[in-house]
Amino acid sequence: MNIIHLTVENPGFSYMIEGILAFQTEETTEFWSEPLYHFYPQLDKGHASSLPLVERRKYFEEVLESIYEEQKSVLLEKTKLYTATWNQYEPQITAALSEAFEVDCSKLFNNMRCNISLNPIEPRYLDTHTFDVFFLNSEKGFIGEAIHEIIHFIWFHVWQKQFRDSYKEYESPTLKWILSEMVVETIMKDPRLSEINPYFKRENGGCIYPYFFNMKADGAYVLDQIDEMYQKQDIAGFMKSSYAYCLKHENEIREHIRHSEQ
Repeated sequence: MNIIHLTVENPGFSYMIEGILAFQTEETTEFWSEPLYHFYPQLDKGHASSLPLVERRKYFEEVLESIYEEQKSVLLEKTKLYTATWNQYEPQITAALSEAFEVDCSKLFNNMRCNISLNPIEPRYLDTHTFDVFFLNSEKGFIGEAIHEIIHFIWFHVWQKQFRDSYKEYESPTLKWILSEMVVETIMKDPRLSEINPYFKRENGGCIYPYFFNMKADGAYVLDQIDEMYQKQDIAGFMKSSYAYCLKHENEIREHIRHSEQ
């Protein structure tokens, strides 16, 4: 059977620190910046916040590089464990996502890379088919995170074929990015995916940003409306109708997110 190929590797500290610093800017809300201090109490948040940007970078580099050196053996072991776990579930993930998106995913994504990282925020890069996973994830946690990111890759591949728009429109804070984050839970409901994702159940944290769970528009839960559209349409129709729905309720959606992140 054709499968989606994924390589798991340690990209090195220089790569990791750049990803970490991207979520520690003056404009970053605590929703994004705070997890770093939670997982690394060695960092003094008050001290870091008082430093100018150049000095703050140096401070993060000094503290986190020391942690990186201490965790090298763990990073190596997790790389092996994540790879073995991916190989175990790869066929059923490929089958489920190929069916969901009505496309042979194995022919699209056979060059994906997962970078294991110290960064508790896990960005993905559509142009290089690359995503990051926090090294403290369990093997099953890694699988849940990997499915989430791969859904984004396939979603935007299919989306672009239909709408012929720019990949620049697929990143935060655009409405297209917001929709792509919401639909992950809907697609993940396939038992072949949900049953191997320990985060899927909302009581376990959920597989999307938690502020989506109680989001409403015109008095109805947004995710319920999206689920209903998905069940009634093919993927192309679902993309069109779900985006039209988000456009109609954009103000409510954005206000809910703004309030939640603050």
